[in-house]
Amino acid sequence: MGAAWITSNAVARAEATEMYGLIAKITSTPGRRDDLIGALKEGTDAMPGCLSYVVAKDAVDSNILWITEVWDTAASHDGSLSLPAVKASIAKAKPLIAGFEKIAATTPAWGVGFPTKI
Repeated sequence: MGAAWITSNAVARAEATEMYGLIAKITSTPGRRDDLIGALKEGTDAMPGCLSYVVAKDAVDSNILWITEVWDTAASHDGSLSLPAVKASIAKAKPLIAGFEKIAATTPAWGVGFPTKI
């Protein structure tokens, strides 16, 4: 049990303290991308642990958005989904979404303005 338990414990601690990133592709219903941007913007003013939340328009497809998030921990990201403002934003955005793809979960290593973590 010794080495496996220590390794498993170390991984759990690292996951709890490492930064967490998410890259997603959202396709709006036709012609509603700007409305979707507005809906997403409403719920992001106060999200504890959010270091960066970028909503970018696809350069080619006028219905696609790219969302890039960086959080201090995965737990902060998960907790944000229960915030009243985020829930309201999601409810407003849902009818404007034709498709959602989670492209990647990441562990950010560095970024301008990010805290230094060991």
